[in-house]
Amino acid sequence: MPINRQQLLDNRPKGEASLDNFKLISVQTPSLADGQVLVRHHFLSIDPYMRGRMNDGKSYATPQPLGQVMQGGTAGEVVESRHPEYARGDKVVGSGGWQEYSVVDASQAGALTKVSNAEIPLSYYLGAVGMPGVTAWYGLTQIIAPKPGETLAISAASGAVGSAFGVLAKEHGCRVVGIAGGPTKCEYAMNELGYDLCVDYKRYPDATSMSAALKQACPEGIDGYFESVGGYILDAVLLRTNTFARVALCGLIAGYDGPPLPLANPGLILTNRLKVQGFIVSDHMELWPRALAELSALAASGKLRPRESIVHGIEAAPAALLGLLNGRNLGKQLVQLV
Repeated sequence: MPINRQQLLDNRPKGEASLDNFKLISVQTPSLADGQVLVRHHFLSIDPYMRGRMNDGKSYATPQPLGQVMQGGTAGEVVESRHPEYARGDKVVGSGGWQEYSVVDASQAGALTKVSNAEIPLSYYLGAVGMPGVTAWYGLTQIIAPKPGETLAISAASGAVGSAFGVLAKEHGCRVVGIAGGPTKCEYAMNELGYDLCVDYKRYPDATSMSAALKQACPEGIDGYFESVGGYILDAVLLRTNTFARVALCGLIAGYDGPPLPLANPGLILTNRLKVQGFIVSDHMELWPRALAELSALAASGKLRPRESIVHGIEAAPAALLGLLNGRNLGKQLVQLV
């Protein structure tokens, strides 16, 4: 059995996360028992929610345990199997975490899912045709529930969730305005993801100037908003919402490395009769097959062609997470191991 290198959470951040919070170790992979398979990971998923789990405070998910492999999504290949439904060479996705190999009890429901990379790249199953894509689909279809012709906006438009959201929203006949940091990301959102406009928040450092920019970009107001950032961006968007607008909220990354960021004008929720709904996509597993079917069809047809930011080697995983939290990625952030 191979030597397996793993990234552990060694200690919890005191304020901003750093490379010192992680520890790289090598361990011997145990022999397989009946019903288990050995998966060699080709890609590790790097996602914003991981920062929240590094803390030990109350959240929607239990904190990442200290001294254990950082948890997260993986895509890879079965290299040894003692389970009748899995064979050497099968491509699979699961939750193997930040390590080069994982031993998986394949009898557990949902532990592994077989996938095909004939029409869709294996890495897509961690992004556009995986959890981030389903997150975009759920927020759009189940919370925002748009009507054709409505104006929708989204923060982090060039990220993993935003890459899917723009394509999905255009498929629903909407006008879609993204918010992203820097001209490169905004050009990508408009030229490759189909956004009608993209507002560069780096040009507008406060809620007042950002709201003015959104007024120009959305002259008829905002009917639906997908939020994963928070802070002054959310304050600016709420100032531009129409009556009965819907807000799907899946993250508040602006406050992950410090104290929570207060909402400047909560009265707008009442004034505009807004629907503001937070959601965690893993609470809605019954809808994943429906979402994945739509996302897979868009990817196979070429309509959904997200970019990926890829770093190489298990050593690079901590820095990739810190870069993601600071907006250095374009599209889905991955670590490639094979």
